[in-house]
Amino acid sequence: MMMNLFNIFDPSTSMNMSLNWMSTLLIFFLLPFQYWLIPSRFTMFWKLLINIIFKEFKSLINYSYSNIIMFISLFLIILTNNFMGLFPYIFTSSSHMSFCLSMSISLWMSMILFSVFNYFNDFMAHITPQGTPFLLMPFMVMIESISLIIRPLTLAIRLTANMIAGHLLLCLLGSTGILINNIMIMSTMLLIQILLFILEISVSMIQAYVFSVLATLYSSEI
Repeated sequence: MMMNLFNIFDPSTSMNMSLNWMSTLLIFFLLPFQYWLIPSRFTMFWKLLINIIFKEFKSLINYSYSNIIMFISLFLIILTNNFMGLFPYIFTSSSHMSFCLSMSISLWMSMILFSVFNYFNDFMAHITPQGTPFLLMPFMVMIESISLIIRPLTLAIRLTANMIAGHLLLCLLGSTGILINNIMIMSTMLLIQILLFILEISVSMIQAYVFSVLATLYSSEI
């Protein structure tokens, strides 16, 4: 019996051999592309998705197209983690702050350190917007610094909260099915769960896109 609603996010494997975080690499073991002599439909769909994302990021990044590879890889990693977490008995790593926060902080710190060591004057000028009155400059520096610091936290919380919310709703609707004896109510609950599962699939794709696009916009502002 589930004592707490948030127990669905607890690790379920043994402490001696924890396989929870293997879900981040599971899709790469299930889909070996090198075994196909002719590109499969999934390979063609994957390439089409990468081309669409490349065109989208190309319009956002105006300083170096080489960074698009990093943001496309970020999008694919989050997308695979969100999508694989929807399958039964697979650990959803993107619903934990330890995964999302470590990814956002490492990405954001690399951007900050690169800007400080290479474009220090431009980085400091970005903290104080052009045309700010002299009396408001200390307050603008504080506001811009706070907004700069909390950006990785907002990225991680947005992804974690959206993944947790969908899983909790599915768990709540699924746990009430045992107590229902009416066929009409059961059919209605099943239809709601199917619609909610479709919504969760779209949310897993949208949140991967939002995370990578916001990271791209934040990097272009520095």
